[in-house]
Amino acid sequence: MEVFHTDSRIVITCNKRLSPYLQKEVEELGFTPTRVFQTGIELKGTVNDCIALNLNLRCASQVIYLLKSFTAAHPKALYEGLLEIEWEKLIDFTGYFSVTSNVNNEHITTPLFANVKVKDAIVDRIKDKKGIRPNSGSDQNKTVIHLYWQDDRAEIFLDTSGETLAKHSYRKIPGKAPMLEALAAATIMATNWDRKSTFINPMCGSGTLAIEAALLATDKSPGFFRMNYGFMHIIGYEEEVFFTERRKLKDKATKQIDFKIIATDISADAVDIAQKNARTAGVEHLIEFNVCDFADTMVPEEKGIVMFNPEYGERLGVHNKLEATYKRIGDFMKQQCKGYRGYIFTGNPDLAKRIGLQAKRRIEFYNGKLDCRLLEYELYEGSKREPKETQQQ
Repeated sequence: MEVFHTDSRIVITCNKRLSPYLQKEVEELGFTPTRVFQTGIELKGTVNDCIALNLNLRCASQVIYLLKSFTAAHPKALYEGLLEIEWEKLIDFTGYFSVTSNVNNEHITTPLFANVKVKDAIVDRIKDKKGIRPNSGSDQNKTVIHLYWQDDRAEIFLDTSGETLAKHSYRKIPGKAPMLEALAAATIMATNWDRKSTFINPMCGSGTLAIEAALLATDKSPGFFRMNYGFMHIIGYEEEVFFTERRKLKDKATKQIDFKIIATDISADAVDIAQKNARTAGVEHLIEFNVCDFADTMVPEEKGIVMFNPEYGERLGVHNKLEATYKRIGDFMKQQCKGYRGYIFTGNPDLAKRIGLQAKRRIEFYNGKLDCRLLEYELYEGSKREPKETQQQ
């Protein structure tokens, strides 16, 4: 079974509400989506195409490649349909594989049962053909098989990513309540930042927003930080294809910028973590880090955007304190960031009312299961109103 050079349906998954930004990334890579839905997109391509997608995408979670679609009303039919796939030509009998699934079938009360059926079919087929059974388990660092089974329709995929792409591998120290890297990248993309003007991130926490901004500005892709993917453990993998794609990443990336990216936090520990994460990402020299209250953040005259990701007040006892903080954020943007575009990412609409500014846009996101908004503010240098014409005397 030759998958590296054979076209099939590719599904690229992402967190809910990230698909518009994922679609833009995919199209910029030269691919044409055939379907866009709330948690991903579809296109046609080979597993070699999946290599390029895995290395370049910032907003994706998994890149999966369809092996077979078939009718399976019950577990026995699922097993029999899977047994027909030439697994011995995909998974080395001395190797290791794991199974993930998304299942909605009346005969299945737990996805784990469906996973076992998939594992049994793969192991039985390879044992029959090779005389030795491969190892399997829950770790997703080798070959990963994904089952999508809805009612009587089963689809079996190669998960060419393995471990999720939504984590960009540079954040070795997560810090307090960090924003997922894929979400951070998407929120910056949603601002339509030109990637060549000032980017200010007060209350930076572990530095994810500032780091993602630096990576976008230098066109440095997440593939720089990772050397293990699911596609590497499929029979037929050509190492040279992977290293050719990595060389493309290196060739397109720049090392310097001619504008400021500024990240501040009142916590010295947070700034220390952010600096270490930026160092791992290779962008520490591009970001000005400072320990200070957000209201004391230096705001250059050169305009750009200022972006906050404050606490949402989910824990008891902090809501009143955060009301004052959100008001101060609004005052800071209004008084010290004139001419900039301001952004606040929050999951608390009541606290957002304390900002005291009228949002121009309210862009919908999810942070995990929490319904969130990225609020956009035009921070005018003067009055928004045009001056009235002087009446003739």
